[in-house]
Amino acid sequence: MGIFINNGEKFIFCFLIDSQTNLMRHLYNISWAISGTECELQKRNMTENGLGHRVLNMDTMNPNVKRVEYAVRGPIVQRAMQIEKELKEGVKKPFTEVIKANIGDAHAMGQKPITFLRQVVALCAYPDLLEDDKFPEDAKNRARRILQACGGGSIGAYSASPGIEIIRQDVAKYIEKRDGGIPSNPDNIYLSTGASDAIVTMLKLLTSGEGKNRTGVMISIPQYPLYSAALAELAAVQVSYYLDEDKCWSLDVGELRRAVKVAREHCNPRALCIINPGNPTGQVQSRQCIEDVIRFAAEEHLFLMADEVYQDNVYAEGCQFHSFKKVLFEMGPEYSSVVELASFHSTSKCFMGECGFRGGYMEVVNMDPEVKLQLTKLVSVRLCPPIPGQALLDLVVNPPQPDEPSYATFIKERTANLDILAEKAKMTEQVLNTVPGIHCNPVQGAMYTFPRLSLPEKAINAAKEKGQAPDMFYCMKLLEETGICLVPGSGFGQRDGTYHFRMTILPATEKLKVVLKKIREFHKRFTEEFS
Repeated sequence: MGIFINNGEKFIFCFLIDSQTNLMRHLYNISWAISGTECELQKRNMTENGLGHRVLNMDTMNPNVKRVEYAVRGPIVQRAMQIEKELKEGVKKPFTEVIKANIGDAHAMGQKPITFLRQVVALCAYPDLLEDDKFPEDAKNRARRILQACGGGSIGAYSASPGIEIIRQDVAKYIEKRDGGIPSNPDNIYLSTGASDAIVTMLKLLTSGEGKNRTGVMISIPQYPLYSAALAELAAVQVSYYLDEDKCWSLDVGELRRAVKVAREHCNPRALCIINPGNPTGQVQSRQCIEDVIRFAAEEHLFLMADEVYQDNVYAEGCQFHSFKKVLFEMGPEYSSVVELASFHSTSKCFMGECGFRGGYMEVVNMDPEVKLQLTKLVSVRLCPPIPGQALLDLVVNPPQPDEPSYATFIKERTANLDILAEKAKMTEQVLNTVPGIHCNPVQGAMYTFPRLSLPEKAINAAKEKGQAPDMFYCMKLLEETGICLVPGSGFGQRDGTYHFRMTILPATEKLKVVLKKIREFHKRFTEEFS
């Protein structure tokens, strides 16, 4: 029996336990029950004080928000954070730390920042350092150029809503160089708070209509939950198309045709979203696949959204990143003059991993000029993206050149980060495929693997009894027993009857080996327990 006191209210609970782990599970469940009780107490106190019902409550709030789900930071991650607190408080566990392999946060996993990027940002944040001889001249020159473009010479000032002009110009030059000289207009560049901000902005522009005329947006399954969450919030219609797991998560145009045909019976499909390289599946689309997708979009009159934030993260032999814009223009004016495209990039991934700076951009192609004015109006509502993030983005698209003092160190660090990721991608695939009951496709690119789980029927039934998806049940049990935090495949979408988890390859090599070893040992125990 135990007593819990909260705000003067006393709660008494009694239970039997057979292990310390089960004790903590009981306490975890009780904490949620107490939270609910606290809500009821607050409601009662308001009524007793004559305040009546809250204006904003679960009945009056925006119903679309209640439909939003974001598995990457969902219940399993909340539990992981609770376990971390318990460990700090001295609670004994069969492990000493929680390893969060649930999210693509490179620096949180130990990746070191690129020296040149941080030097210039530091100089911009504290210009007095421009007098310090410890900083190379090319870093100082970049900082001076950025500061001169800022209001009052300070990154604490607002910028124009689409972003600082010289940085948009640098982004356009970067795209031109990347795409072999295909022109890019700075007026078509919008800087953003990470790529996510720009993606949601475009979805806002695209969403309209009611009933069967409501906007449908085609997204891959498995998908990055940003898309399903944004569509739920906007009350747009999610149109799912499935990637082919048996062919290394490839995209088949026949599947796109099936999905759009079914969707036209209940909504108006207007956009097609592609993530390349893929998240959570790690595939890299071939040029032929991209051409087929562009033809399909032209035939079906769909707006293309190309999420290309992992464009530097390509590891597999024979794979290569092809930007949608480059392929579109190389297909000729039949397509390049009519297909509407928005493509996205970010400072959060690739070799940088600077998630916290929230830097990113969007380039729009063939957008209606009047709609573009509305886009500019829409981004002006949030004033401007963070200036430090804009500054960091400028360094990504305008890095040190071969004749500059920082070049050698920059290339060395950039290459090292990407090479290590490639090694970890291969290691993850190889180790997981040695585990009976786990099948892992090659990690061709990005930062994740999405292996399939073969789960015993007894485990599936146990999950159903708890009201959980079977892979959520698996991942929660993995967390409680090993401290490894993964995201269940059900949070990303998957074909009925299949089960997966998403795991990032970002932990340091030695720690990743520990993660993979623990998963292998756990899966064996789990299978034996539920066989």
